Amino acid sequence: MMRFAAAVGAAMVCSALFAAPAMAQSGKTVRLVSGVTPGSASDTVARILTEKLSSQLGQTVIVENRLGAGGVIAAAYVAKAEPDGNTIIVYTSAFTLAALINPGTLEAKDLAPVATLGTVPTVLVTSPSKPYKSVADLVAAAKSKPEGLVATSAGVGSATHMNLERFRIAAGIKVLHVPTKGMNEGLTEVLTGRADFYFPPVYAVVGQLKEGKLVALGMGSPSRSALLPGVPTTVELGYPNSDYNFWIGALVSAKVPRETVLRLNREFNTAVAAPEIRERYAKIGTETLTMSVPEFEAMIAKELEANARIVKEAGIN
Repeated sequence: MMRFAAAVGAAMVCSALFAAPAMAQSGKTVRLVSGVTPGSASDTVARILTEKLSSQLGQTVIVENRLGAGGVIAAAYVAKAEPDGNTIIVYTSAFTLAALINPGTLEAKDLAPVATLGTVPTVLVTSPSKPYKSVADLVAAAKSKPEGLVATSAGVGSATHMNLERFRIAAGIKVLHVPTKGMNEGLTEVLTGRADFYFPPVYAVVGQLKEGKLVALGMGSPSRSALLPGVPTTVELGYPNSDYNFWIGALVSAKVPRETVLRLNREFNTAVAAPEIRERYAKIGTETLTMSVPEFEAMIAKELEANARIVKEAGIN
């Protein structure tokens, strides 16, 4: 009996020793790594989720900015982080292009998809000083003068750039693409009339649209926006495959165990579905989007295939 008690005691000690690191691990700070500046769509979504996730996980959750190369520096950092699930990048659909045009720096296989967090509707805007009253007017002008129209973006590989390329290819037009250093700079080019059109997120231009400083010709996203319900999509206007899904998602190092990825997926999906999160999303023109891990993986695989064709046709590098 004494030998049995001793064995049980030894087992309990060993169990405690092995459990201690796991308990300490769960108390680590969770870092939502953002590769863009505060105020950007994905960075804002990350900040909205911190408090809710912290409550659910029982861990401190913070946003950590690591800027540069359109999110690639942040992604590379997360890919090499300790694979414990506590270092998570909040990236956008730009990931499926960055992984194609930055070989050696970032590979799609370096990161494991965890959860989709939302989708951001985009809109084709122009200046009221321009003669375009419809998407058809814009396309006709571009066809009459190949590369005569100027289209701006927030940078090569950005969601605004990819929206432009999908629309351009679908419409069968050639334009002069002028990438800028960020969303605001791209918008300035249109407001001043130096650029003909741009595909910014809706939330970034609602004010200018209401003031008449910009004109919305069509939605660049797969569906209409609650903020601009009367503006049809470019697909509705007759340009199939011209839409772009500007999603925001969470990814971790590919070395993170699958069970950890699945647990994080459940936590993110729960947080995104919360009424208070939906309400805060609505204020910034972002719509909730939740998927299972396999669904997110399938979406990324499909986008990588589609973007590979766009990269080749548009000569993006």
